[in-house]
Amino acid sequence: MPITTSILQFGTSRFLQAHVDLFVDEALRRGEALGRIAVVQTTGNPQSLRRIAALAAPDGYPVRIRGRAGGQVIDEERRVTAIAAGFDAARDWAAIRDLVAGTVQVIVSNTGDRGYEPAGGDGPHLLDGDVPPRGFPAKLLVLLHWRWRHGGAPVTLYPCELVAGNGSVLRDTVANLARAWRLDEDFIDWLRSRCLWIDSLVDRIVAEAIEPAGAVAEPYALWVAEAQPGMVLPCRHPGFVVTDRLAPYERRKLFLLNAAHTFLAELWLAGDGAADETVRQAMADPARRRELEALWDEEILPVFDALGEGAEARAYVDQVRERFGNPFLAHRLADIAQNHAEKKRRRLLPLVALASELETGLPQPRLYAALHVEAA
Repeated sequence: MPITTSILQFGTSRFLQAHVDLFVDEALRRGEALGRIAVVQTTGNPQSLRRIAALAAPDGYPVRIRGRAGGQVIDEERRVTAIAAGFDAARDWAAIRDLVAGTVQVIVSNTGDRGYEPAGGDGPHLLDGDVPPRGFPAKLLVLLHWRWRHGGAPVTLYPCELVAGNGSVLRDTVANLARAWRLDEDFIDWLRSRCLWIDSLVDRIVAEAIEPAGAVAEPYALWVAEAQPGMVLPCRHPGFVVTDRLAPYERRKLFLLNAAHTFLAELWLAGDGAADETVRQAMADPARRRELEALWDEEILPVFDALGEGAEARAYVDQVRERFGNPFLAHRLADIAQNHAEKKRRRLLPLVALASELETGLPQPRLYAALHVEAA
């Protein structure tokens, strides 16, 4: 029996399992979701194949929520049954293509820090046949072209990658690839102007995976999408916010939470910390806690003051302190330190550039040292 589902998701990370998929699952139980989810795994190793089978199991997979919220300790397990099917891109490409040509209305992705980069060998010869492209932008291009060729309606896309303006960036990446492949201008116009590429932000610490599927996450959860006329919502949920102004949410998360994570990873890499050291343990170390507090107070919050967003930023830092000190999560610095150079480029460099653009006069010595450049 063919799978029919309204939401297609690229990525099976523990984050997606405990955030987007959990949101949709909770909304489904209230009758407030677009439909169930089909997930696409793009790395075809045996562990990944076990994961997609477990994600779509009839009894679902576990998400354990652990931490404090509203002064109360939360430690509970939820079963997520929102996954209708799991696909392996290399094995199931024809089925994925047919699904996109049919009932899919929303596409969600979280492909990692370098997910938008092109892959060698991808080209227009992959528009037909059952062999998938290697890169995510090319995969998306082939699937959307197949949908357009078969008269499908435009789709709404929600990239969740930690890239400022992720919807706009992904749209331009895919459209530029379509031009490089010399595809029909009518298709490119449909791709750019009729499909809706939503700039979005996700905010939740998902510290541990449960094998073969599942995760341990904090109670705090936020998914923010910038409003566009005609956008199809994947769900309605208390933690899902549609706003006309996404940028302030992006700045707070990127510069106050993500930059702090990367700064702690920088200190860990430069020191002699244990291989399994966690964010909570780093926060309990007086020397590193002082450095992080100084980073916030002296090098980052004044940038928000210059933007007129200081009060909101300080309230968010208070939340981040509580989240970083969560005694129930083992959020390892080694995990945060993966792709460290790329994370510094995305999380720290724009902060330095913004301070300069606003003419704050901030010296920002810790940020410059982490970036291994001298202050101007």
